[in-house]
Amino acid sequence: MVATSTSTTNGLIECQGVTKTFGGVIANNDIALNVPEGRITGLIGPNGSGKTTLFNSIVGYHPLDSGSVKFKGKEISKLRVPQIARMGMLRTFQQTRIYSKMNCVENMLVSVPHRRETYRMMFSEYAPEVTERAEELLEFVGLYQKRLLISGDLSFGQQKLLEFAMALMNEPEVLLLDEPTAGINPTLINGLIDRLRRANEQMGITLFVIEHNMRVIMGLAEHIYCLANGKLLAEGTPDKIRNDKRVIDAYLGGHA
Repeated sequence: MVATSTSTTNGLIECQGVTKTFGGVIANNDIALNVPEGRITGLIGPNGSGKTTLFNSIVGYHPLDSGSVKFKGKEISKLRVPQIARMGMLRTFQQTRIYSKMNCVENMLVSVPHRRETYRMMFSEYAPEVTERAEELLEFVGLYQKRLLISGDLSFGQQKLLEFAMALMNEPEVLLLDEPTAGINPTLINGLIDRLRRANEQMGITLFVIEHNMRVIMGLAEHIYCLANGKLLAEGTPDKIRNDKRVIDAYLGGHA
C-alpha cells in the first residue's frame, strides 16, 4: 500500500500530486509531502526510486506532468531555476558543480546572492565585506586554510564542502542537499553533519536532504520521507521509518 502524507500543517515547500515521466517511464507518481520551515527533513529510497527527479521538479529543472509545488505558499511549478533561486531556494548535487579553474575565494564570489544580483553587479568589483563574508563561510566549512588553492585540486570531499559554502553564500532560505556525504572520507562526515546542523540552527536555513547513509539521515532529520518505485512508500520520524517493514523490504528486497 502506498503511503499517504499525514502532514496537516503548511510547509515551506508543499508538493501535491507531483508526477513526472520520461519516455513513458514514471519517475514520480502522485507525490505529496511538506517540508516545514526551520527543520531538517530527509528523503530516502533505493536507487532509481525518484528522489533526484523530485528535487529537480521542486527547483524548476524540468516541468511537471501534473501536480503542484508551492514555496512559501506560492505556486512555483511553472517557474525556472533562476526565478526559484531568487526566491531563496537552492540545491546541491551528487556530483559537485564548482569552477575548477578558480580558487576557493573566487568560487565564493561568483556565488553572491541571486536575489540582489543585477546585470551591473555581475561585472563590478566586489566590496570588501563580500570577500570577508566569503572567507568567513570558508572557515565555517573548514576550508579557510585552502581558500587560495585552485578548487579543482581539492579532494572530492573538500569540493563538496566548497559547494556547500557556495550555496550558503547565496543566503538561501531552504537548501536541498543531494547526498551530501556521498564520496566523502568517513573521517570528514561527522564534521559535515555538524555544519549542516549549525546551518540549520544558527543560520535558520531549512534543509531537505537526500541521503543513502542511514546512520547519517537517522541522526540528522526530524522527519523522513521514503520513496520506492516513484511513489511515496512511508513517512515519519526516524524511529518510525527505521522500524517500518515496507522500508526494510524496499532496501533489502533487491532494489537497493
